[in-house]
Amino acid sequence: MKNNKSELRNTYSLKRKNLSIYQINQRSILISKKLLDIPIWDKEFYHIFLTSKKNNEIETKFILSMLAKKNKKVVVPRLVDLDNLEHILLTRQTSLKENSYGIPEPQKYNNKIIFPQELDVIIVPLYVFDLNGNRVGYGKGYYDRFLKSCRDDAIKIGVSLFEPVKFISDISITDVALNYAITSNGIFNFQ
Repeated sequence: MKNNKSELRNTYSLKRKNLSIYQINQRSILISKKLLDIPIWDKEFYHIFLTSKKNNEIETKFILSMLAKKNKKVVVPRLVDLDNLEHILLTRQTSLKENSYGIPEPQKYNNKIIFPQELDVIIVPLYVFDLNGNRVGYGKGYYDRFLKSCRDDAIKIGVSLFEPVKFISDISITDVALNYAITSNGIFNFQ
């Protein structure tokens, strides 16, 4: 394996498809518990993606539950167009619907938009990451563009169903590295 993003994306997409719902849930629970050990709990705004079951993503409902119990302000993404996300404050009144990619997102009415500069902690989706905090995302660049618009001190945490690879060979200057990554087996600190 050359460890380039395209090959890693294909390999880990297939690995995810081969996981059962039980395996995904068990790993997701362990990841959410490990999140408690990262020093982020004095922050106010937490951005998190909502699980795409179609893509066998990590189940974020466990993290959402923790954030709710701690009375944190939770922000979720919504696809605006082919290049951009907007970020919506999640409330009890927020109505969700799956988009064309199978990702739940807020409907387009009565939403409070939160600007990237307001976010303190961002939980980032990925296929796999490396030991330097680089990640392989879905290849469209949404998160890299979004993360570049956040404050420099915003804490970026990748959550992964798989352990890291040693390196990703084709990192570019447009890629934004993580501060932390969490797997079911451990926490990786890149700061």
